[in-house]
Amino acid sequence: MKPRYCMEPAAGEAGRTRNYDMRERILRDGPRSLSDRELLAVVLGSGCAGRSVAALATDVQSIIDQGTPDLNLILLEQLSGMGSAKVCSIAAAMELGRRYYAIRDSRITMPKDVFPLISHFADRKQEYFICISLNGAHEVISARRVTQGLVNRTVVHPREIYADPITDRACAIVVAHNHPSGNIEPSNEDVDITHRLREAGDILGIPLLDHIVFSASAYYSFVEHGLIGPFKGG
Repeated sequence: MKPRYCMEPAAGEAGRTRNYDMRERILRDGPRSLSDRELLAVVLGSGCAGRSVAALATDVQSIIDQGTPDLNLILLEQLSGMGSAKVCSIAAAMELGRRYYAIRDSRITMPKDVFPLISHFADRKQEYFICISLNGAHEVISARRVTQGLVNRTVVHPREIYADPITDRACAIVVAHNHPSGNIEPSNEDVDITHRLREAGDILGIPLLDHIVFSASAYYSFVEHGLIGPFKGG
């Protein structure tokens, strides 16, 4: 049975050096120079006996990626090495960001509005498939990771994509996934799942507005390339 809490700090000299390097990078290049996992490592501050801060950050990131409206503190507390102080640090940082830059303030009127909501997935080494639920005015209700795949492929099914939008009472969705290779041209599989999602959305009354394939520096919109009908803002 894994311990819920690690009472001893410290992940060794190497871990402390890496954290110092990340803080130096923030001061020198700004926080945007760090990946999501590195930012979480800075917030966590240190690992614990037997667990590096990088390992803790990876586990925390997997919970945050679920995209639930409220951060699941119980799941965080159950992570090996996450004491109450670390849980509170993560929860406070997330809440502060939400209050100042709430995703619910976002409105999708054209494809380029989507990229800022998903760009933090661009540096991932595997493909992540994301679904954005929209209300009748095309304001963002939520943006969730649906599946996590391999280096060059993720397997999705319309029922997985539409499960949360139905619960959200969404009026439309936009989907997106990253290409770790940096090549944003959609594959045949990407085109196929897009057509299947369009058909499912038409049946459910929750239309698919666009499918975005993206990398760290660019994106490909199915709407902008004529593979989906014209984008209509709410």
